Parts: sequence; structure tokens; C-alpha cells
Amino acid sequence: MNTTTGDIDQFQILEEKIEGLIEKIRTLKKEKESLAEKAQIQEEKLADQSEQILRLKESRDGAKQRIISLLEKIEQIEI
Repeated sequence: MNTTTGDIDQFQILEEKIEGLIEKIRTLKKEKESLAEKAQIQEEKLADQSEQILRLKESRDGAKQRIISLLEKIEQIEI
């Protein structure tokens, strides 16, 4: 094997490795975008669930106040 052929083989190996790296980078970028999108969706779901929990707590507190009010009225009747 002469030096020129050896150099060409080395350049070909290097080129293939670089192409492999470029393809890996593309794949990783796509995965990153997909994960970022999924994370955004999960954040939105979490925000919606937090709002629902807050509304349920407010509803529960309102029901609790109504029950207290009704119990106070019942106590007044018994007097």
C-alpha cells in the first residue's frame, strides 16, 4: 500500500466518522425538540390540574361555609 492510497483511506474513514457524527447530532436535535414539546405539554397539564385543585378547594370551602351556616340555623331553632 502506498502513502497516497493510505491517506485516501484515512480521509474516507474520517469522512464516514464525521458523517456519522452529523447524523447523530441531527437525531439528538430531533429528540431534544420532541422532549421539549412533551415537557411543554406536561407543564400545561400540570397548570390545568393546579387550577382544578384550586377550584375544588374553593368549592369545598364554600360548601363547608354553607354547612356551618346551616348548622348555626339549626342550633337557633333548638333554642
